[in-house]
Amino acid sequence: MKLAELLHKDVIKLDLSATSKEDAIKELIELLDENGAIESKEGFEKDVYEREAQGMTGIGGGVAIPHGKSDAVRHTAIAIGRTKQPIGWETLDGKPVQAIILFAVRKEDEGNLHLKLLAKVAGALARDEVCAALLESNSKDDIIQAFDEQEGES
Repeated sequence: MKLAELLHKDVIKLDLSATSKEDAIKELIELLDENGAIESKEGFEKDVYEREAQGMTGIGGGVAIPHGKSDAVRHTAIAIGRTKQPIGWETLDGKPVQAIILFAVRKEDEGNLHLKLLAKVAGALARDEVCAALLESNSKDDIIQAFDEQEGES
C-alpha cells in the first residue's frame, strides 16, 4: 500500500487548536471519525494510549507519530495535524512537537502493513524537504506531494 492511498486532504488539519498532547490526539481522532475511518472514538483512543504507554512516539524534529492498532478502526488510515504552537510530547530529542501523524491501524493490518507504513513515513521524514513541507507548508497538497514524491524515489 502506498502512502498516497492513505493521505487525503480531508484528514489533514494544519491549524489544530490543541495545546496539549491529549487535545491533539482527540482532534485527530475526531478527524478520522468524521472521515469514517473508525467505529468508536473511545475504543480507538484507548488503544492509542495503550501504545503511548509502551514508549515514546515523538521522533524528534518537531514530529510525533502516535498510533493505535484497534478493533475500533474500520479501515487503516493516517491523519496529519499541525498545532499553532509547539506542544509537550515525549520525544527522542526532548523537544516539543508541532506536527502529529496519527496512524489508525485495523487489527487485521497490525503485522506487515503497519510496520511497512511506519517505515515509509519514517523514511520520508528523513528527507529535509518532506519535514519542511510537513512543518511549514500552508498547503495540504504540498504535504501530500512531498510524501508522494519521496515514496516514488525510494
